[in-house]
Amino acid sequence: QVQLVESGGGLVQAGGSLRLSCAASGSIFSITSMGWYRQAPGKQRELVATITSTGNTNYADSVKGRFTISRDNAKNTVYLQMNSLKPEDTAVYYCNIDLPYYSSSLWGQGTQVTVSS
Repeated sequence: QVQLVESGGGLVQAGGSLRLSCAASGSIFSITSMGWYRQAPGKQRELVATITSTGNTNYADSVKGRFTISRDNAKNTVYLQMNSLKPEDTAVYYCNIDLPYYSSSLWGQGTQVTVSS
């Protein structure tokens, strides 16, 4: 059994920063890609950033230059450093990991990020 625990969400003013963490535990065996997604009220869940096992990253155009995704393989943890936050970044952020041993992926519980103007 594998589980994900997200943390780091909160309320910040525009221009502020937050760092999200997502730690996996259990019978993981291996993790390939890890990523962050977000869902604002009334909107579809959208990709924010992904990172492969070799460190290749991909970002949504809306967050390029402001967000940085990283991972610590020893801790089975993926991070999202969010700088220069804007009100439009307000959403529930979900992490996702690929678990090739299970031929599946797993979602975190979500963490709320709210950016005030």
